[in-house]
Amino acid sequence: MQNKPKLSFWQIWNMSFGFLGIQFGYALQGGFMSRIFETLGADEHSLPLLWIAAPLTGLIVQPIIGQMSDNTWHPRFGRRRPYFLIGAVLASLTLLVVPHSSALWMAAGGLWILDATMNISMEPFRALVADKLPDSQRSFGFVVQTLIIGVSTWVASNLPLMVSSLGVSNEAAPGVVPMSVQVAFGIGAIVFILSILYTVFTTDEYPPEDMEAFRAEQKEKSGLANTISEVFKNIADMPKTMKRLGVVQFFSWFAFFCMWSMANPALTDHVFNAAKPEAIDFAISTTEQIDAYQIADKAFNDASNKVGSYMGNYGLSSMVFALLLTLWTAKRRINRKLVHMFSLFAGAYGFISMYFILEPSMLILSFVCIGFSWGSILSMPYAMLSSTLDPNRMGVYMGIFNMFIVIPQIVAATSLTTIYKGVFGEDPINAMLLAGTSLVIAGLSNFLITNKKAVTYTPEA
Repeated sequence: MQNKPKLSFWQIWNMSFGFLGIQFGYALQGGFMSRIFETLGADEHSLPLLWIAAPLTGLIVQPIIGQMSDNTWHPRFGRRRPYFLIGAVLASLTLLVVPHSSALWMAAGGLWILDATMNISMEPFRALVADKLPDSQRSFGFVVQTLIIGVSTWVASNLPLMVSSLGVSNEAAPGVVPMSVQVAFGIGAIVFILSILYTVFTTDEYPPEDMEAFRAEQKEKSGLANTISEVFKNIADMPKTMKRLGVVQFFSWFAFFCMWSMANPALTDHVFNAAKPEAIDFAISTTEQIDAYQIADKAFNDASNKVGSYMGNYGLSSMVFALLLTLWTAKRRINRKLVHMFSLFAGAYGFISMYFILEPSMLILSFVCIGFSWGSILSMPYAMLSSTLDPNRMGVYMGIFNMFIVIPQIVAATSLTTIYKGVFGEDPINAMLLAGTSLVIAGLSNFLITNKKAVTYTPEA
């Protein structure tokens, strides 16, 4: 096993900076794809199913990319960076196209492609932290990623509101995505590719210890059939701690899928009283009908911008969480399990509180609490897991672990509406109550984690 040197803050920053672009893509997707779907004619009850493309692609792509990157070595670009770059080019192009969709099926297909290409870039980033850092710095490394993710989530979530304030139109004809959203996605595409390029050209990777043996293994495992076979073999050999963390991840990501798919219709309706109006045909409608539609649609688009802006606060608070955790873990031992548990409880409060909102500004507190959960979800499970894995299978296991992200989203996409309507009632805001309940279960599931190496983080003296 390689004796990995400790890296400086700026070395860790450089290797994590590409996450700025990746999270720009995910924040735009999470904050505004439901708005695009509604603009193109989807009703709120069909939104979760339209989102199914995203987790399905992750389920397929992540373990395969993890396995492939474990068995890749390029003399100039290393093991993980080729995948960063390929994914970034494809994702940036897709971000440019998606908000120009003219039909619902085009937007759903765009989401499918967008999520697949972002996964190509994202999965190897998790493995890179474990590749480059000694165990004593891994919690720190994942927290730095969370810090960058927090910044990008806040900025990307506010982009449509920001560009609208600069004079870009936030209104459009029925079935047309407003220019403010199109410009925001265009900015996201530029940020995505530039941030990935920064990491690619400022970060190197350690070559395999025994290059001859590595090349022989590469040859033995080459080909898609062998790659898939290896993935299934590693799934069968999944460590016990990974399975138990998977339970925590399942309920955590179920909750966040509720937010991404349903927060916009839920909050525009429940908090702003500005639900998306039914589309009309201007050619056969009266002047009064057209005026009424335009007023209601403007209210919806303005409310959607504000929902996106308030949602961005979860990125800010996750950044604060990451910063505080970075300062604390630099010198002190932490119990990762307890940190994660109480962070998830904070997010549960944030979701449930939305039901009792009396005025829109109270959403700030709700999303701040959700951000504490988000900051922990992006760091603690990966830090716990990476401390217990074989370094030679880090990429494939990180990819397989991400199945516990996408499987709950697939479950939510196919059953979310039925569950929240059956348990809490018809209104879309009840999806947020379901999200809060799911995070409570996720928090309690941390009691399943008993591996001391996973639970306890101790910095080097």
